[in-house]
Amino acid sequence: MAAPLTLSDLYIYPVKSLGGIRVAEAVLEPRGLRHDRRWLVVDARNQFMTQRQTAAMAHLKVAPAYNGFLLTHNARPELLPLYVPFEATPERTLFVTIWDDMVFAWRGTAAADEWLSEALGQPCKLVYMSDMVMRATDRGAVEGDVSFADAYPFLVIGQASLDELNTRLAAPVPMDRFRPNLVFTGGAPYEEETWRDFAVGDHAFVGVRPCGRCVMTTIDQQTGVKTAEPLKTLAGYRLVSNKVMFGQNVTGPAQGIVRVGDALAVLSRN
Repeated sequence: MAAPLTLSDLYIYPVKSLGGIRVAEAVLEPRGLRHDRRWLVVDARNQFMTQRQTAAMAHLKVAPAYNGFLLTHNARPELLPLYVPFEATPERTLFVTIWDDMVFAWRGTAAADEWLSEALGQPCKLVYMSDMVMRATDRGAVEGDVSFADAYPFLVIGQASLDELNTRLAAPVPMDRFRPNLVFTGGAPYEEETWRDFAVGDHAFVGVRPCGRCVMTTIDQQTGVKTAEPLKTLAGYRLVSNKVMFGQNVTGPAQGIVRVGDALAVLSRN
């Protein structure tokens, strides 16, 4: 008998492309998990920054704090932790660009801009997406809005998928290379990419399409060092339409709570 599907890990990433926070439960909102990717780092031209171009962002770690989070630099202990609230105020605003979208954003504090500029060695700013901002999921191809995530509110990955990949690698990689929101145990490797309708506890989710992976998966999240793996190995057996697939992009309910330990049920498959 197959092992039951169980939600084993939940992650939020308050700042796009920075470290995540593992949580025991998370609130579901129209754009995804509460506090997930609502902050964004932009450069001097107000263009979004990610580890794809700035691998040093891997050094910036996020830890929970009261009504917010702390940013630290794991290679520069002389930089004191920076406190950032979960939400900003509309006192300072600007337009920022993320992929092909131009988005109205609220500015963080001057102290945050200074800390990040020092940490990353270039002028940058920290900005926030309020609930008033509309940014269409997958550029309007799917109903709903998304935060500063690339295109979808949720990403789900099975632990079995990572375990199978690691059997092919000389040095195993942790789950943080792939930045999922929902991780589950049970089931076969890569089966999440076949899911259409599924439930986490009592909450209905919809698998839209497998997630095409980029060079960010090759960056060690502790050292910031970039290598060829695991993208090189994945390209050997997970290539679809010239894209490496790992994980499933998902939309979900606008309200509710999901908890580690919740049962998953697959209702239909693509």
